[in-house]
This record gives sequence, structure tokens and C-alpha cells, in this order.
Amino acid sequence: MKLDFIDLGKLSVSKANMRYAKKAPDVSDILPTVRKRGVIVPVLVRQNGSPETFEIVAGARRFTAACQVADERRAEGQEVKPMPCAILDESDDADAIEASLIENIARLDADEVTRWETFTRLVRQGRGMEDISTTFGLPEIAVKRILALGNLMPRIRTLYRDEEIDAATVRHLTMASKSQQRAWLALYDDPDAYVPTGHQVKAWLLGGQSIPVRYALFDTAGIAGIVADLFGEDRYFADSDAFWTAQNAAIAARREEYLEAGWPDVVVVGPTEHFSTWEYQKAPKRKGGRVYVDVRANGEVTFHEGYVTGKEARRLDKGEALDTGRKAPRPEITGTCQTYLDLHRHAAVRAAMTGHPGIALRLMVAHAIVGSPLWTVRPEPQTTRNDAIRESVEICRGEAEFDTKRREVLALLDFSAEEPTVTGGNGDAYGLVGLFLKLLGLPDEAVMAIIAIVMGESLASGSAAVEAVGQEIGIDMARYWQADDAFFDLIRDREVLTTIVAEVAGQTVASANQQEKSKTLKAIIRNHLAGADGRIKVEGWVPRWMTFPPDAYTMRGGVGTVDKAALVAAALAATESDAELQPLAA
Repeated sequence: MKLDFIDLGKLSVSKANMRYAKKAPDVSDILPTVRKRGVIVPVLVRQNGSPETFEIVAGARRFTAACQVADERRAEGQEVKPMPCAILDESDDADAIEASLIENIARLDADEVTRWETFTRLVRQGRGMEDISTTFGLPEIAVKRILALGNLMPRIRTLYRDEEIDAATVRHLTMASKSQQRAWLALYDDPDAYVPTGHQVKAWLLGGQSIPVRYALFDTAGIAGIVADLFGEDRYFADSDAFWTAQNAAIAARREEYLEAGWPDVVVVGPTEHFSTWEYQKAPKRKGGRVYVDVRANGEVTFHEGYVTGKEARRLDKGEALDTGRKAPRPEITGTCQTYLDLHRHAAVRAAMTGHPGIALRLMVAHAIVGSPLWTVRPEPQTTRNDAIRESVEICRGEAEFDTKRREVLALLDFSAEEPTVTGGNGDAYGLVGLFLKLLGLPDEAVMAIIAIVMGESLASGSAAVEAVGQEIGIDMARYWQADDAFFDLIRDREVLTTIVAEVAGQTVASANQQEKSKTLKAIIRNHLAGADGRIKVEGWVPRWMTFPPDAYTMRGGVGTVDKAALVAAALAATESDAELQPLAA
């Protein structure tokens, strides 16, 4: 590409230009600038058969404005300046069309019909949809949508270009056949007729019932009677009767698969009814849980596995068996034989699992989360009758951080984000196996993150385990806790308060106020912690009872955290003693 100044008489608008063959474009917005300063940005041109003549592929509006200014100057006897041009190398029409549309889109969005005309010419020149998408910075679906306007009759495109019909109407008319488009135009032209527009067009085309193809349980490849909208995102069955024939056959086949898999019964809930989960309760397959197939009028089908009625659930709670209406066939082995098989398989699996600790770890995590007949893991309830304590704990930093990590684990396990805990399952065997298989696909790092949440939820409050872990990690409670109203309301011992005053304000202040009431002592502590009332602010203060390891303020005892710390210290001493004796025994 090279730059040059070319006389206006040697220039013409190229057929590749998107504004070719139209009436003169409106240049009122740029005409004042061209009069004053001329054309500043070069137009794109290429040779037009002769080395002295050129055609404009991008810049028709600037050329039009320059021609108007030239006529004005000639009338006044002034000199006409040549046009600055960027001369394209020899190339094909597709490059010229692209240059025209890129230039116009960058300056002023063309209407969609104009884009369709230009994109269509690019396709005829060999450009693919991906090439067009890359060139103009548009997603492929947008290019596909514009090209889909070719499905419309020319008059409908003209109505759309003239803004006499909206985009929603056009989108749904692209699903119509040519005869349907002609019928719609007849309605449009009849002043006394009702003409469907917008989403009403879809109902008009499909006879009032729109069944999305995505709801089909059968393979739709090669099936006739499927129409797609302008965007190519939604496809619909034009023949609802054909859809329901195939859909009902697929539902019947799925029902037989469930029955062969051992489900006691499969109940199909038709479009005129509705399956409401609150009217049923979950029950495993082995206890008579059924599969309910919820079929909607729009073609959508949902399979609800493992449900019984509320009345049947109450019978199960009493230990009664359900009559599912299907007689179980005589088993091929006796119960005693099954026990024989189970015990030998159990022995083999647990022996082999000793060589696969990673699998054992994941199975243990699944048991801790879901539970089983031999496992009962309950989350710490964190209960208290004191509302102030409950609120203090709920808003503390430790709870906030743990809840954030818990939500990450819920998402990792595909559990609902609204679940209050990860642990606390009902021991369902199907759920246990499903979670185990899920854990097998996770890396060790993710499994360890899950274990941390499981252990955190099932860590007993006030236990020696809390003390042992806190000391091992070296937790700084000042990072997680600050004195609040709930804490001060619970401290009533004047001897303790006086000692705390000495910690935060110094022994001199404590001695001077040792006869004061508890309220005064608390005010001194509060002011020092907040740096208020002229007091020196104390950062990071934590009462002795909360530190790791904790300590007491008096010799009277009765501090649970201190008692648990004594247990940890005794266990640690015994461990160290055993370690010292081992070399002697050797």
C-alpha cells in the first residue's frame, strides 16, 4: 500500500464499496470540516483497469463531500485540491469489500441488512464465516445471525432496514418457509387482519405450541420438521405429534431401564399432572423408593429418583415394608450364601486397600461426609442459649473465613451452595459410592482441602483436640478475636478484672482502681483497647483463657480451656518420654 494525491476526476466509487449503487450518502456532518480543512484521512482506492483511474473501496462519504466542496470552489473560480488516497496492492474483491466494511463499521455502524449484503458478497468471494468473524471482530454467532437474513424475502428485509418491523419479528420469521413468509406479508398488508409480531410469530408458525429440540430424549439427527431461529441457538419441532410419539417411546425405554436396574417401580406423571417434591419424601431403592418421571406440556422431562409418598414414609419410619405392587423374583442364592460371598469379598478388599492408601483416604472422607451403618459423624452444632454469644460467634473472623472455605468445598463436590454443612449425611449407600467416585477424580491437594473442612465441622467445641491443634499450629487469637460487648458482659469477677486492668493499663492503674466497681474496671479496659478517653491504645490484647496454650488469672481453677491444656501437656510429656526410652530399649 502506498499514499498519493489523486485528482477527483480520476476517482469513482467501487462496486465493492458497501455504499455503491445507493443514493448519495448524507455528508452534512463532515461537510463543514471538509470545507475548512479538506479530506484529512486518506480514502482506500485501487486501480480501475487503467493506471490513471482508481476506484474507491472505502471512503465514499469523504469522496462525496470532497466533490461537493470542489463544485463550490469551481463556481467561485478557486483551485480544487486532489484527494489523499491509500492505494491498495493488486488483490481480490474480497479484500476490497472487507476494507469498505471495516472502515464503515469503525466509523459508523451499518444497518444489519447492509451488513448482510456485504457479508454475502464476501462469502461469494470465498470468505468463510470464521474469516469474516476474525476480520470484523464479531463473534461467529453474530455473523451467522446476519447471514441468516438471507432466509428472508427481500421485502421483509426492506421492512426491517426501514425499521417498520423489529428484530424479534425478523428473528422468528427466519424460521418460516417462503410460503409462510408470503402469508405473513399478506397479513401485514391487510389493514383489517391481525399480523403476529415479536414472539407471537413463533406461536403463529408452530401452531401455538413451541417444543424446543433440547428437550428431546431421542436422537434428533436427520429428523424432518425442525426449524431454527435467526441466532441458530434455539430449534423447535414444527410437528408436535411426531415429537410426542418419539418422546413417549424414549420415556418407555428409560422406564424399562430403571426397572431392570432394580427400582421397585417407575411412575410416569403426565403433562396434565405435576410432581411436587414437598408431597413426597426421599427413600433409597432398597426401601421401596420409586422413580417418578415428571413430563411437562412443553416436552421437558425430569427424572426424580428415590421417592415415596408421605404416608409410605411414615410406614418406613415404623420399620414396615412397602408393597410396591411388584413381586420380587426368587433369588438365585440364599441369604447364607450371600453372607459367605460378602465376607470373603470384604476380606479381599480391605487387604488390598492396605497397598492403596490414597484410595483408603478418599473412602474415609466419603464415609465422614455421607455416613454409613458403621460411621456416624455429626457436625459441631455450636449451640448456645445466649443470643449475644451466638451473634458474636456468627460475625467473628474465624467463622467468616471457615464459611468461605466451606462454600469452596461445597462447589468442588457439586453440593448445593445453600447446604449449611458438608458433613451430616444420612448414610445413603448410593450417595456414599457416588461421592467416593467423585473424590477419586480429585487431586490430593483438593482432597486435603475437603478433609480440613470435614474435620473443622466435626471438631467438638471445648475439646482437648481443639487445644492440641491450636498449640500445634501456633494460633494467634488476636488475628481472629477482639473484645466485644458479649465478652465484657460475661466477666463479673472483680479480681479477674483487676488483673486484666494491670495487663492493659499497668499495675499502677490497677492498684489505684482495685476498689472500684466492675463497671469502672471494664470501662478502663475498654478505653485502653479502643484508645479512647485519653488512654494509650493497646493492640492485639487477648485474655489468658483464649491463648494457645491458655492460662488462668487466679488459683481457684474452673477454667475449661486450662484443664484441656493440662491433658495435652500430659499427653505430650508421655510422648516425649516414650521417645527418650526407645533408644535405651534398642
